[in-house]
Amino acid sequence: MAETLPKLAAPLTPLLPRLELDPAAASSLNGAKTAAEGILRLEAAGLRNEAARLAAHALPKREAVWWGCMCARAVPDPSLPAVDMAALAAAEAWVRQPGDDALRRAAMEAAQRTGFRSPEAWAAVGAFWSSGSMAPVGQPEVPPPDHLTGVAISGGVVLAAVRVRPERAQDRLARFLASAREIAAGGAGRIPLEEG
Repeated sequence: MAETLPKLAAPLTPLLPRLELDPAAASSLNGAKTAAEGILRLEAAGLRNEAARLAAHALPKREAVWWGCMCARAVPDPSLPAVDMAALAAAEAWVRQPGDDALRRAAMEAAQRTGFRSPEAWAAVGAFWSSGSMAPVGQPEVPPPDHLTGVAISGGVVLAAVRVRPERAQDRLARFLASAREIAAGGAGRIPLEEG
C-alpha cells in the first residue's frame, strides 16, 4: 500500500494523538503501520469521518490543502458568497506556489473575510497554517504547530461533506477519500461535481 500511495506512507502511530479517536475506532487500527493502512481500516469499519480526518493529517501539507480545495469544489453551494470563492482561489494559488509567503498570508486574509463558515475558508486557513509565521509581518516569528493544517483541512472536508444535502455525507466522504488516495499516488484528485 505504501508503495502505491507514497504520500500516505507516513507512520500511523505519531498521527494517532491528533485524531482523538474513541476506543472502538482506535481498535480498528490495531496492526496498521501506515496512514494508508489506517484509512483503509477506518473505511472498512464504516468510519469515514475518522478516515478523512486521518487523511487530512497524513497528507503532506500542500497536498492536504489541495485535497480540501477539491472537496469544496465537488459540492457546489449556489448561495456561496463571493468572499468564500476568493478564499478558495487564494488557497489554490498557494498550492501552486507553496514557497511564496505573500500567497500564504493572502490566503489567511481571504479566509478572514469569510467568517470561517465554509470549506473554502478552511482550505485557505490550512494554507496559512502550513509554514512560516502566524505573527504579523515584522513581528517575531511564531511558527504554527505542525498539526494545524490537518485540523483546518479535516474541518473543511467535513463541512463540504454536509453542505446543502447533509444526507449525502457518507457517499461524499467515500468520493473524498478516493480523491485523497489519488492525490497520494501523485494524481490531481479532482472529484466530479455533484449533480442535483
